[in-house]
Amino acid sequence: MDVLKVSAHSNPKSVAGALAAVVREKGSAEIQAVGAGAVNQAVKAIAICRGFVAPNGIDLIAIPAFAEILIDSEERTAIKFIVEPR
Repeated sequence: MDVLKVSAHSNPKSVAGALAAVVREKGSAEIQAVGAGAVNQAVKAIAICRGFVAPNGIDLIAIPAFAEILIDSEERTAIKFIVEPR
């Protein structure tokens, strides 16, 4: 599954476009975000992406979960969203 990493400075519309492309090509995708700002941008991107793929008959769902990731040799807790068609 392809992983898209989102930061607090990510453009939600750009992330939504990338997410739509991955979902159309692979069938599902994972978005990872660390911090409140990044999670905010990720949720906005998922909402925008739903609008992008709806005309193709795709109804997206997002499953949130925690993930432990390494950043600069330090373990951090991220929020991950598994995005797939309903």
